[in-house]
Amino acid sequence: MYELLRKTKPFDLLPESVLQSLTDVLIQVTYPRDTLAYRQGVTELQGVDIIAKGEYETFFFDTSENRRSVEIHQEGYCFGGISVLLNRTKALKSVMAKKGTVIYKLPSKDFIELCNSYEDFFHYYTMDFGTRMLDEEFSHFVKTPASFEQSYIAAEQLYSRKIDGIVYKDIVSCPAETPIFEAAQHMAAQKVSCLFVTDDSGIIGYATDITLRDNVIAKQVDPKAAIRLVMDNPIVSISHQAYLYEAVLMMFRTKTRYLLVEKDGKYVGFLSRNRLLAEQAQSPLVFIQSVKLAESIGELQQKWKYVPDIINQLLGRGVHGKIANQVITTIADTIAVKVIEKVIRELGPPPAKFVFMVTGSEGRKEQTLKTDQDNAIIYEDKANEQRELVRAYFLKFATQVSDQLNAIGIVYCTGGYMASNPNWTHSLSHWKRNYKNWIDETVPENAIKFSTFFDCRMLYGDAAIIHELKAFLQQELQKPNERFFAFIAKNALQYEPPLTFFNTIKTQTIGKTEVFNIKNAMTPIVDLVRAYALKNTIFEENTGERLRKLMELAVFTEAQYEELYQSYYYLMALRLKSQANQIIGEKVEPDNMIRIDSLTKIEKATLKEIFKTIHNFQLGIKQRFTREI
Repeated sequence: MYELLRKTKPFDLLPESVLQSLTDVLIQVTYPRDTLAYRQGVTELQGVDIIAKGEYETFFFDTSENRRSVEIHQEGYCFGGISVLLNRTKALKSVMAKKGTVIYKLPSKDFIELCNSYEDFFHYYTMDFGTRMLDEEFSHFVKTPASFEQSYIAAEQLYSRKIDGIVYKDIVSCPAETPIFEAAQHMAAQKVSCLFVTDDSGIIGYATDITLRDNVIAKQVDPKAAIRLVMDNPIVSISHQAYLYEAVLMMFRTKTRYLLVEKDGKYVGFLSRNRLLAEQAQSPLVFIQSVKLAESIGELQQKWKYVPDIINQLLGRGVHGKIANQVITTIADTIAVKVIEKVIRELGPPPAKFVFMVTGSEGRKEQTLKTDQDNAIIYEDKANEQRELVRAYFLKFATQVSDQLNAIGIVYCTGGYMASNPNWTHSLSHWKRNYKNWIDETVPENAIKFSTFFDCRMLYGDAAIIHELKAFLQQELQKPNERFFAFIAKNALQYEPPLTFFNTIKTQTIGKTEVFNIKNAMTPIVDLVRAYALKNTIFEENTGERLRKLMELAVFTEAQYEELYQSYYYLMALRLKSQANQIIGEKVEPDNMIRIDSLTKIEKATLKEIFKTIHNFQLGIKQRFTREI
């Protein structure tokens, strides 16, 4: 094993005595033929692998499960260093081990200890990663995970965020002639591990705990000597507007542990290597990918239980409410698809093409932590002799899907808006009649049903079916029916913003606590935006996306768009934060009630302004749509 280490990069950089000590901790593993040893972004590495015999084929899976950026590695190659250091131990690439491949695994704790102790060893991996990021195909899969190219979750990735989007550390400094022991005392007093050194020209170097260990104690330098004699270099800076991945690459290329952040010609803070790596480790993407690998109902139930913790972490970092919605919805979608595929395997192939669609808040991609099932099934029209068979299959299928989702924690809809309800599992022609009747026979109950099912989104199945339904719906909406639009708009007037005449928040008392229902405060925005979307045949599903489209069509001004958009997602973030606290902190079932005494003065003032905004828009929709009723 010693000889293998000696010819494997970067272990060849280590002292002989260290290599000898490593032979005691290496673990031998032998792979059978064509074993998928690691899957990118999913498999957690227990250490790094050194190939002793055989072959590793490394690659990225794209969205179609094709292998991209394929590389072949043989004896004397070490796999996993970049993943352990820069991807929170998740495999950065997938690995297929060929028949008879033998590897020696070095545990992560021993590998990281080597990186901390031997700078050249560590920089072999950082430089390797920096070089690879210059390759377009490699950086594509690292910077933009294939499964979520269109997702707002990508905004949380290390390679899509700017330095201004994180909190960087304040600069603590001392003059170049400061004695070493005084510099160390200054670091201790300020509780920092990095002290910048200055002269008349500005910052000229820095000293860290490691500097004091390696350059002072190890070399027995007089602690009364000037700090400039032992400080580290180089000093490297980067713009506050640069992307985080640019900061990572700069660190790799310059071999610096610290980057000064520059704004308007001045240094305003600094980033450490550890901070940048921590930023990458906080993405929810890895968790979502782990949901995809879960197989049993029990596993999926555990994943769903962990969602409040993820949302709490995201909101704690100042993540936009819309992104938090996207995370919840993506996890719920992933779980539902897993259940659908499981039920199909159990029942056998469907007897007709179909679409399993989600409606309501899930259809709008606006799920909260208090969520239930809202779904339906559309299947293709079949000949008369097959209709009963087809319908029986899909009702049984829908019931099993609904039961399993409920067992996981995505509970039954109390209003019965589920595919397991025979009213909401039908053929395409029947669904067309449903929508037409809801439009033509305008009564309040039909307006509510239409609104619920207008917010529909295909989750699984044949997209051609839902495209045909929406094309039909678009034609029907072109026909003049002012009474229909009036009833749709009336939904937006059912709930009044909880604001009194004296400009205080209107509350209700539960026990001894004053609360208000934040869902009822948000509903008018959803409803009025939907009404305008219908009137202008806008089929975007999400409230934010509908608002943007309405602005692009000049239905709303940019100022109106900003007012409603910011108001809606401010309320959403507040709602999610409250629900996460109820689940994690109070250990109770979440609801939509916000305690007044839990709000800060700023939050109360903001809410009052938002409620005024909603009230003004309600006046506008009342004038525009409700003259006919």
